[in-house]
Parts: sequence; structure tokens; C-alpha cells
Amino acid sequence: MLLPSLSTPALVVDADAFDHNVRTMAEALPGPRCRPHVKAFKSTGLARRLATAGHRTFCAATPREIVGMARAGLGEDLLLANETLDAGRLAAMAALDARVTVAVDSDETVDAAVRAGIRAVLIDVNVGLARCGCVPADAGRLAERARRAGVEVRGVMGYEGHLMGKPDRAERAAGLEPAMAALLDAHGRVGGDVISGGGTGTFDLNHWVTEIQAGSYTLMDTAYAKAGLPFREALAVAATVIARGRSGDRSYVVADCGLKALGMDHGLPDVELADGSRASVWFCSDEHITFSLPRDADPAVLPELGSPVAVRPAHVDPTVALHERFVVVRDGVAVDEWAVDLRGW
Repeated sequence: MLLPSLSTPALVVDADAFDHNVRTMAEALPGPRCRPHVKAFKSTGLARRLATAGHRTFCAATPREIVGMARAGLGEDLLLANETLDAGRLAAMAALDARVTVAVDSDETVDAAVRAGIRAVLIDVNVGLARCGCVPADAGRLAERARRAGVEVRGVMGYEGHLMGKPDRAERAAGLEPAMAALLDAHGRVGGDVISGGGTGTFDLNHWVTEIQAGSYTLMDTAYAKAGLPFREALAVAATVIARGRSGDRSYVVADCGLKALGMDHGLPDVELADGSRASVWFCSDEHITFSLPRDADPAVLPELGSPVAVRPAHVDPTVALHERFVVVRDGVAVDEWAVDLRGW
């Protein structure tokens, strides 16, 4: 799907794979059953494609994403699925001509939302990920504090992020039951119409929530590709071979895509060769990726200088945040371009 004329490194989206992913999710979780998480792709252009497919409610990780979505006319129902105590950013969200709900998990986050004029909240519950969220037993008290201040409490949310990276489906399923028992306990104390949770890794396993917060399914990465999900890898960082050499008995290749173009927190990326096989990645440095053929590979597929290669990131979200645009490609032709216009905080 790569275009030799691209200036590299560049984010490239395979239009056919992307369309498959959007269609697959829309069939599995139609309409508001899926609340796409814009943190994965940070693009209002991409978000519009999801809205066209019927997913018109969105969640986000940063106030910048919320503000950008609203200003792009995608503010029908926006959830900041994260806590913030920043008075200015809370006030900016409260002033939007959009329906904005904010996650809260403490007296301080409730009070900050109230002071800023936020009109609706979800009580964020810790369901096993050592991150944000209150204990279930405290959820009712926080809900009452918000309601006494005149804020609508729409329900609860809990992110089972500690399960998302497990490649074994049975292990993900087994971990869900206690996590969702905690969330339902909290919902019994809070009330409201919304039980929000989940993600790409549990989209078809989590039947307890009313909506799934999935985002990576749109583009996918090599970490999620190990989970046996029905989504295709649509995203690559296009790179160009700029050097070749030998180290001992191994030939290696260097392309112009390194740490400054890739999210590396989930491990090394893959390099896809012309025949569809994956190279052996040695390491990434600031602007370079060094790789070689597997020992049993046909030497004829070793890329020449100037050849394009597709670097498949291990983690979509931080990779996208390093770039300014997506180039959308179908049958070897660039058919669209989406700005990555929701970067920042």
C-alpha cells in the first residue's frame, strides 16, 4: 500500500483494511453500543468516517481532544474518560456548544468539575488497573456529592486496561468477570443509564457494559494483532531504505523511521517486506530502524536502496501522536488525507 513518492517517514492508512475494521465494529456494536476512543487516532477526519458508520458518541483522553471534536461538529455526546483538575481546561469544555461528560473519581475532581460549570459526570471506578478510579464502595458517596451540587450523574465507567494486552482470549474473558462485578457493584450505588468500559481487546467479551470504549480497532497495531481479533492492520509508517551493510555473517538494512516516528512502549515494531513477510528488527535509534531478513528467507526480498518499506507499530496511540497527517491509500493510489489535528493536551 506504500507510495514511492511519499516523503518519509509518513503515516499511511490502508483504506480497504480501515473500511473492514469500521464495518466489522459497526456490525458487532452498532450505534451507541460503541463509543470510539479518539485517543487512538487523534483525527477529526477519521472520526467523521466513524460517525458516518453510525458511531456518533465519542470518548477522549485529553481536553484538547474534546474541544477539537466539538469544534469540528462532532459534539453530540463526548466523554472525557479521564480525570483533570485543570480549571482552565475544564472551563473550556464546559463552554462548548456540545454535550460533554467528564469522569471523576474523588472529592477534588468532583469539586473541580462543579466549579468549572461541567454539567454531567460519570463516576470512574477502579476495576483492576492500577490507575485512576475510586473503590466501588465510594462511588455512591461521590455521586451524591455531585448531585447535591446540581451536576447530572449519568452512571459509571471502569476500564479493564490490565486485560487488554493479554493475547489469550480465555485469559481476557476470565479476568472480566471480577472486574465487571466491581463496576456493577458501583453502578448499584450510583445509578444512571450509562455503564461505560471495555476497549478493543474486550469488545466482544464485555457484555456487562452499555457501551464499549474502543479506538485501536480502527487502525490496529502489532500488539493487538496477537489477540486474534477480527480487525486488520490498517496503519503503517512508510519508510525508505537508506543504507545496507553487513555485521558478521548477516546483511542488514537501515530505513529512515526511528524513535521519533514510532511509539515504542509496547516493544519493537515489525517491518513488512515486499512479499508480505516480516523482517527481523535489530533495533531503533532516533531516526533509523535496522533490520535483516530471517535466516531462512529468500535473499531476493532484501530491499534495495530507495525502496519503500512498511513499518508496523506495536502501539497505535503514541505513534499517531508523533505525526501531523495520515495518507489514505487504496490500490496504490492516495485517495485522501486526514490531519492528526487532536494532538496535545
